Amino acid sequence: MAQILKSKNLATRFQIMLEVAANQPNIQQKDIAPRLGISSQAVSEYVKELMKEGWLISEGRSRYRVTREGVDWILQMSRQLHSYAWFVSKVVADISVSTAIADSDLAVGQQASLYMRDGLLFASDVISDRGAQGTVVTSAKKGHDVGIRNVSGVIDLEIAGVTIGKVPDVQDGGSQNTDLARLERAVGEAGLVGAMGAEALVALTQIGVKPDHLHGVTEAAVEAACCGLSFLVVCSASRVSLLVQRLAEEDLTYNILDLRRQPSTQV
Repeated sequence: MAQILKSKNLATRFQIMLEVAANQPNIQQKDIAPRLGISSQAVSEYVKELMKEGWLISEGRSRYRVTREGVDWILQMSRQLHSYAWFVSKVVADISVSTAIADSDLAVGQQASLYMRDGLLFASDVISDRGAQGTVVTSAKKGHDVGIRNVSGVIDLEIAGVTIGKVPDVQDGGSQNTDLARLERAVGEAGLVGAMGAEALVALTQIGVKPDHLHGVTEAAVEAACCGLSFLVVCSASRVSLLVQRLAEEDLTYNILDLRRQPSTQV
């Protein structure tokens, strides 16, 4: 769940920061209070805290601005809210009708068990005492999409981890200073592969690998991990910190594989 939904303090800070960002630099605390349903004194205390943390600066009486650090924090909270909204939409959709892939012929009104495989939801006519079950609402042949309603139970799903293959930036040798043998082994162990940065893409090209994802790699890795799929992000060194921050926001496990070519030792 998004952090600001767990804490009234964080939620109020977020709202104040947005009010300042939307109306800066001419924004008065007394104007913020009624919009948030809190007292002017409370707004004043929050503003003092935000200024102390370096997220807001004062440019004189009733003149406030959001700092670069403050913008980064707003974006971080916004991404968490976006991810949670996606989760809510998925839950609501699951309450109505879930779409699965039939692994056998299914008829309307039939009970089916649900399970995950390769990141996809499947429905089976083999009923198990474990996992989730539901009622078929659209008949389907094996391999076709099928609608399932009244889902009960929990679908077994193990969240996967993300491996980050760190490739040197171009000024540090880029793909030419990448241990291609280690990269090839990492690709062989991964379910999906994404490339972030030209250095990463060229390194993969040199071992004859076309990445599954070249755009929106970070979000693809997050969604894949949440669906139980292992993901290797081959990433230029300068982009690793932002990727790690995003994975940490989702509480996903990750490990960093340093792909710099090690200097040979002479005896």
